[in-house]
Amino acid sequence: MRVTAPIGRTNPHARRLRRDSTNAERLIWRALRNRQLGGFKFRRQATIGWYIPDFVCIDAKLVIELDGGQHDAEMERERTKYLEQRGFNVLRFWNNDILENLEGVLETILAAAENKGEPSPCPLPHAGEG
Repeated sequence: MRVTAPIGRTNPHARRLRRDSTNAERLIWRALRNRQLGGFKFRRQATIGWYIPDFVCIDAKLVIELDGGQHDAEMERERTKYLEQRGFNVLRFWNNDILENLEGVLETILAAAENKGEPSPCPLPHAGEG
C-alpha cells in the first residue's frame, strides 16, 4: 500500500525548483503571488502527494503547470491523472504561452479559479492553433 504525502510539505527538490525557475515561471509567479490574481492564494512548487506542481491554489483546487520541451508526455498524463483523482483541475500552458500571451493565460487561470477549478469555457488554443 502506498502512503500519500500531505499537501504542502516542502521537500529539498521543491526548494531547488523554486531557486532554478525558468523565465516563464518567474514571469507568471510575479502575477500570481501575494493574491494579485482575483485575491486567490497561489503557492509555487508546493508538494501534493508525490508531485511538485509548478503552481497550486488549494482553495480553488487548481494546479497550473508550465511545459517546455523537457516534459515527458506519458509522465505528464500520470501526473495529471494523480492530481485530478485528488480533486484538482490541471491547467497546462506552454512556456511560449506565458512569454507571448501572459494576459490571456492569466484570464484563463482566473476564470478557472473563480469556477473552483472547473475548466474555463474559453480556454487558450493549444500550441499551433488559433
